[in-house]
Amino acid sequence: MRYRCLVLDHDDTVVKSTPDIHYPSFVEALKTLRPETEPLSLQEFLSYCFNPGFSELCTHIMKFNEAEQEHQYKVWKSYTKSKVPEFYSGFPELIREYKKLGGIICVVSHSESEQIARDYTLNCDLTPDLIFGWDLEECQRKPNPYSILEIMRRFNLDKSQLLVVDDLKPGLDMARSCNVEFAGAGWSHIIPDIKSYMKNNSDFYFSTVESFKEFI
Repeated sequence: MRYRCLVLDHDDTVVKSTPDIHYPSFVEALKTLRPETEPLSLQEFLSYCFNPGFSELCTHIMKFNEAEQEHQYKVWKSYTKSKVPEFYSGFPELIREYKKLGGIICVVSHSESEQIARDYTLNCDLTPDLIFGWDLEECQRKPNPYSILEIMRRFNLDKSQLLVVDDLKPGLDMARSCNVEFAGAGWSHIIPDIKSYMKNNSDFYFSTVESFKEFI
């Protein structure tokens, strides 16, 4: 194996979740919170999640107050609890094989740890070694380097033994903050500008799960 530890994003990197879960839940919340506003398209939602990020979409762009953020969270929570996202083809096999070879699987995501553990259990028959999800304090969430630093501390790893895999800029920024190598998960990209940015700024970029598997 090239790396001792894979630091995996969850949504749109390992599972197909934004089009079927995160985006429609956000649109549903907007029907109550901003009924006079034209709903964001999927492409617009993805662009905002890419830059400046989902938290900033809520606070700076949609300007949700605390009560509105709580409502949006409740709607999102009901979607994530009721729908199990599908893993990208080949990913469950990749994860199981990597673990059998002695690799460490950590997940750093803006989904919640409980749902991430459920998704892995149902699709891979295992749980990640560590999960850092939305339930962290806001100051500890990706792109903050907290998760990477904690992974290195817990498993006594140096930065050369980690590979961060993510489809969006927050994961790239997190990896760069710790000088850890980064692989762009290009198999979910549908927006040319996002694909171009990630391809140009990643250490490695993969258009298919199979090519990523062969690499690691």
